[in-house]
Amino acid sequence: MALMYKSTRSDAAPVTASMAILKGLANDGGLFVPTEIPKPDWNYEELMNMSYQELAFAIMREFLTDFTDEELKDCIQKAYDAKFDTPYIAPVCQLEGTSTFFLELYHGKTIAFKDMALSILPHLMTCAAKKNQVKNEIVILTATSGDTGKAALAGFMDVPGTRIIVFYPKHGVSPFQERQMITQKGDNTYVVGIEGNFDDAQTAVKQIFNDPEMAERIGKAGFQFSSANSINIGRLVPQIVYYVYAYVSLMRTGAIKAGDPINVVVPTGNFGNILAAYYAKEMGFPIANLICASNENKVLFDFFRTGKYDRNRPFVVTSSPSMDILISSNLERLIYRAAGDDAEKCAALFSQLSKDGTYEVTEDMEKVLKDITGYYCTEEETWETIRSIFDRYHYVIDTHTAVAAGACRKFKEETGSTLPTVIASTASPFKFARSVLAAILPEENFEGKDDFALIDRLSAISGMSVPQAVEEVRTAPVRHTRVVSRDGIKEAVSDILGV
Repeated sequence: MALMYKSTRSDAAPVTASMAILKGLANDGGLFVPTEIPKPDWNYEELMNMSYQELAFAIMREFLTDFTDEELKDCIQKAYDAKFDTPYIAPVCQLEGTSTFFLELYHGKTIAFKDMALSILPHLMTCAAKKNQVKNEIVILTATSGDTGKAALAGFMDVPGTRIIVFYPKHGVSPFQERQMITQKGDNTYVVGIEGNFDDAQTAVKQIFNDPEMAERIGKAGFQFSSANSINIGRLVPQIVYYVYAYVSLMRTGAIKAGDPINVVVPTGNFGNILAAYYAKEMGFPIANLICASNENKVLFDFFRTGKYDRNRPFVVTSSPSMDILISSNLERLIYRAAGDDAEKCAALFSQLSKDGTYEVTEDMEKVLKDITGYYCTEEETWETIRSIFDRYHYVIDTHTAVAAGACRKFKEETGSTLPTVIASTASPFKFARSVLAAILPEENFEGKDDFALIDRLSAISGMSVPQAVEEVRTAPVRHTRVVSRDGIKEAVSDILGV
């Protein structure tokens, strides 16, 4: 049977996977969720012997049922190819003598985990457009806290029938992240800085999606909006794959046997990455504990500890900028599930969030949420984690991964868990070389030093080669210079599209 997708905010008729991918958001502003989570009778021995591409097909065909096998295999082969610097796509590295494993998700074109899904989304989307006889040009409209933007730009660059507009907080991403975006090539790519934070950009983008007058205006001009943010189900489904791949990778090395439980720790901002791990667990894979790791913007930590979501707090700029988020959009999908798939109840909670900046779940909902535990790390703890892992194991991690590693340590100390634990390593340390070096070499002053000189220094002390993705932007010319106020986002979109 075909698996359909429905909104988290109404009982409107469900749509196919391809239509959910095309639309991005439901008409009522809700997020698309599958009508059920597939639970096949998995043969672990077969899964263990699959390549990443074969495993991706096995998982994704369960969710994207209106794509033919040939269409899905074509999308997968185009996505997970030589643009990744390892044939494993997502290798797993064990800290010697420990039960801790790092799932390295940064071997793609932009050296961050967003490549894992954004390498395939353009192919899924263009295939979906053909399946649904879409004639309009698709405009990808997205907000980024650092990594999604570049990965989406790289994925959609010069894809026929598409344009992509990315908004980023001008003073809320790392210098290297900004340079990756503003040097982006492609005749269909547009990058705009905003004088505000990520939540400002994300809120404005959502408002544009929910603006019927804007939709009518761009429709008459031959365009239609879609999203590359993790709110798009075409982003979420491919992310499930790498958690299953991590599990069977541990089987291959003998770290676990089929059916053995593991823990998974995910550094979390917009909640999509850890939600994918939750879906993997719902599919029947034996994940015992899901640990949601937050930085000092610990809105999710507080939520999982108290049952109350409250964004009314100071916004903290940290060294892990992709997690500097106070409105975690993908949490809505989990709230919907916790509410017993009650769209009316879910819509009421998020209406309250929009109005008051807060909501609180019921005791019954909290029982479902117990699958996820929250921990957080301060800036000092994050840097200490980078330093201690480098000193002890000569293994280098970035700031976001360090938040997760610090949360992992706290979880094990608090619970005494000895289960094998997979930490999602979400970005290359070279992407945040300044912070990583400052953590490893606290006695040195890196103020005012060139970012690429710091990248070379990190390469020298770690013995790791500088990724090609870094070399490509080292001398690339700046192509995007537009900066707008937080209130100027809609006008910028109109100007770029000429409507």
